[in-house]
Amino acid sequence: MSYILSIETATKNCSVAIAKDGQTLICSEIAEQGYSHAEKLHVFIEEVLQRSGLSFADLAAVAVSQGPGSYTGLRIGVSAAKGLCYALGIPLIAIDTLQILASQVSIDNGSIVPMLDARRMEVYSAIFDANHQKTRPTEAQIITSESFIDYKETLYFVGDCAQKCQPVLTRDNFVFLDQIVYPSAREMSALGYEKYKKNDTVDVAYFEPHYLKDFMIAQKGS
Repeated sequence: MSYILSIETATKNCSVAIAKDGQTLICSEIAEQGYSHAEKLHVFIEEVLQRSGLSFADLAAVAVSQGPGSYTGLRIGVSAAKGLCYALGIPLIAIDTLQILASQVSIDNGSIVPMLDARRMEVYSAIFDANHQKTRPTEAQIITSESFIDYKETLYFVGDCAQKCQPVLTRDNFVFLDQIVYPSAREMSALGYEKYKKNDTVDVAYFEPHYLKDFMIAQKGS
């Protein structure tokens, strides 16, 4: 049996799960307006291990959300994951954040469009089919009334962008699933296990999050 710890910190949701052979055993998470990842993450890691009756020595791997998403959130999550893998001598698995978000949707037809806020009218988005296979790569895009105009099938939008995108994306084949807002470590369990079985891991020393855009520090007065 393989126990994998999953860490998802790409958005306001700080989420940690422990899974056995791809099945989530315990998940601890909280989504707050002010990012509390630095305070909550290690507490949640210890909590899921304790509640599942496991120790760090039982872990076969650590899975981490690779982005895109919050620069600070991704740094915190990836740093913690790399530290654990290095200390325990176990592999690191990186999972596409938008794939994690899309995995919460179950549909028979149409496509899934996970979107994460990138400020103003920009979002990080990708498109997945009903089998959760990516059909359009991840990109940063400016949302306008012409966005996704070439898609005739039903598009199911999920993520934390509904409030700003719904007034713009008004076509009849656009459906917003407002209840699905943030990616969660709960959905990482099956995704991480599939990668683990294929030995699809990343280099602990050199792995960096997928920020998608260059991180810029605003100067005072700018």
